[in-house]
Amino acid sequence: MQSLDMPAIQAAARKLEEGALVALPTETVYGLGADAENPEAVAKIYAAKGRPANHPVIVHLAPGADIGYWAIAIPAEARKLIDTFWPGPLTLILKRAPHIPDAVSGGQDSVGLRCPSHPVAQALLREFKSGKGGVAAPSANKFGHVSPTTAQHVRDEFGTDEDSPLACILEGGQSEVGIESTILDLSRMASHGPVLLRPGHISAAQIEHVIGMHPRMPDAAAPRASGTLEAHYAPSTPVALVPPEELADTMKRLSNAGRRFAVILRTQPAAAAIAQIAMPQSPDGYAHDLYAALRAMDAAAADVILVESLPAEDEWQGVNDRLRRAAHDSQGILSRLLS
Repeated sequence: MQSLDMPAIQAAARKLEEGALVALPTETVYGLGADAENPEAVAKIYAAKGRPANHPVIVHLAPGADIGYWAIAIPAEARKLIDTFWPGPLTLILKRAPHIPDAVSGGQDSVGLRCPSHPVAQALLREFKSGKGGVAAPSANKFGHVSPTTAQHVRDEFGTDEDSPLACILEGGQSEVGIESTILDLSRMASHGPVLLRPGHISAAQIEHVIGMHPRMPDAAAPRASGTLEAHYAPSTPVALVPPEELADTMKRLSNAGRRFAVILRTQPAAAAIAQIAMPQSPDGYAHDLYAALRAMDAAAADVILVESLPAEDEWQGVNDRLRRAAHDSQGILSRLLS
């Protein structure tokens, strides 16, 4: 990692303290940050993203921050997970302290908290309010779009001219993890136990190993959380998930029908595709490259992006979750293109 640009980080911290928006790198994706205790600043996030007002954001904290300032009734399980996985890609949903504005929780009585491991994010959080503040930071993209994993992705999304809603964009290289954090609800431990609201880099099995309980799947009364709508993380081009054994035939039929297609795959090359990307074989490598691949294939101006379906094992859960949501609004696209 290159040395930190502390003047830029310090300037960004002052912008946050003034109520402006700052894009910052994290190990998961780039975030669109605002002072979590300033409802007017948080409202700028919602306006810039076009985000529904009842869709909560995650508050990012500096290492060693006082969790008790942000949350109440903190269960022992939360402390164990913090000791094990923070800083890192795990968000905990806890009961929100009464003095924390509900702007960050979409009006709910809970709050999502995370401590990122990216050195630029940590430096910014330590500078912001002398390390005692929190930065609300959903992904730095328009609501529902593919999340950014580089500073250039953020510039592509929001521009850099005077009309951009961002005061600045901090550079931090490509995000190491590449998909958003695991979100675990611990706000209802007595009645529901731990509930996995969004899978990510940290798996349910890893969580169980630490707290001795396997997280449940979300129920109807579970708190709303970032990135959990059925349609999310989607490029402009329709996305279709295709089993490996059907991929060659699907491409042949699309080619015969005169359709333009791009392909994200793990096996054989696609001769007739107008653009294609071969992805890593490991879940971590695939997650790292996923959003950049979706953005690159979106730029190919194809009729559809074919994605070779992935294994169903637990370690692929986070990536499969993102692809399922990216393809949700494109259901039936292949039938329409081939009819």
